[in-house]
Amino acid sequence: MTIRIRRLEARDRLRWYKLFLAYIDFYGDSVPTDVVALTFDRLVAGRDLVGLVAVDAQDTPIGLANLVFHPATWSATCHCYLEDLYVEPELQRRAVGRRLIEASYAEADLRNADRTYWFTRGDNEQARRLYERVAKLSPYVQYRR
Repeated sequence: MTIRIRRLEARDRLRWYKLFLAYIDFYGDSVPTDVVALTFDRLVAGRDLVGLVAVDAQDTPIGLANLVFHPATWSATCHCYLEDLYVEPELQRRAVGRRLIEASYAEADLRNADRTYWFTRGDNEQARRLYERVAKLSPYVQYRR
């Protein structure tokens, strides 16, 4: 299967929505429709939020990586937060997720980010098997309000 990673484009709107909503559903959550629309527009603009998509031979998005670049108090440059990573379930285990992570690293390097990080649920075993091969597990615990 031919897979390519590229920047998210305006023409990807419907397909990205399907992927993003499937990702949100996977985590048993919901995001208001207006926020989804705003997020897409901000990802396509590519300033602090950057959207990447894995596409098949027909240039149809089959996976996504949504990146957030932000300043950090412990860095003179910035950090890259890989906020969302999702691949069509039937295409998982075909290195698509790995390729999206590698493309995220490349984008972070272009922006001189000195850290790329992400979170996942502790029980997301399939994803964690990949993450163990491409990154180092942090010892930190996240708290939320």
